Amino acid sequence: MKVGIPSEVKVYEGRVAITPAGVGELVARGHEVMIQAGAGTGSGISDDRYQSAGAKMAQSAAEVWSSAELIIKVKEPVESEYSLIGHHQTIFTYFHLAAVPQLAPVLIEKQVTAIAYETIAMPDGRLPLLQPMSEVAGKMSVQIGANLLESDRGGKGVLLGGVPGVRRGRVVILGGGTVGTAAAKIAVGLGATVSILDVSIPRLEYLDDIFGARVNLLYSNRETISEEVTRADLVVGAVLLPGGRAPTLVTHELVRTMEAGSVIMDVAIDQGGCFETSRPTTHDAPTYVVDDV
Repeated sequence: MKVGIPSEVKVYEGRVAITPAGVGELVARGHEVMIQAGAGTGSGISDDRYQSAGAKMAQSAAEVWSSAELIIKVKEPVESEYSLIGHHQTIFTYFHLAAVPQLAPVLIEKQVTAIAYETIAMPDGRLPLLQPMSEVAGKMSVQIGANLLESDRGGKGVLLGGVPGVRRGRVVILGGGTVGTAAAKIAVGLGATVSILDVSIPRLEYLDDIFGARVNLLYSNRETISEEVTRADLVVGAVLLPGGRAPTLVTHELVRTMEAGSVIMDVAIDQGGCFETSRPTTHDAPTYVVDDV
């Protein structure tokens, strides 16, 4: 099979879809691998390393797309790439179509075989290709959220770990899966008061074995969400319905009840977001304010 890896063009996307070791494995099995020159630069991988592993180098994205039967990417094709997609091509990437519905008709019209990393599941239900990204996102959600709570960033000036004589910051995590667990580990480590809400009792029991009394584990329903979100300093949206749109758990009306300077980090945004007020942002403009939140 002819496998192509174009450079990622989404803003600030520095990842590359394959390592030199991966190229070597494919080549050893008789496949032809073509990589766009410079595709690995953002990940610290030189073209020479890819060539040494047996890859052919292309000077343009068009050359990669036009010659490959299988395209391997990190992020979904963006609008500037739609015209490069070939008919009957196979594309393997994070698609998250719930957040980019305009891409679906393009894939259908070109009869693409679209394989989404985020929907590949093991027999036990684990999502092995989504899990590492979810762990990163969960941990960074609290790290970045703590920074946004600082008063010079527009936050309410709450330190998650508190200091003697001052209450600790309150972190509420909606969803106890991979993202939520990773977020809780960082929040607990910083000394925050942490609550995790989930609809799965077995999952809550599992989290109880991990965190014990360090985390409040609550069954997720409208009343509990309302009570916890209203008094939270930082709320992390960590809900996932594999392959589907995330449910809206926090309404605009509920956001209005939060204190000014509170922070919302919606990690579910790739699947449409679980806050009614959520919308996708970029690294150039990562935040926005809704009712002083």
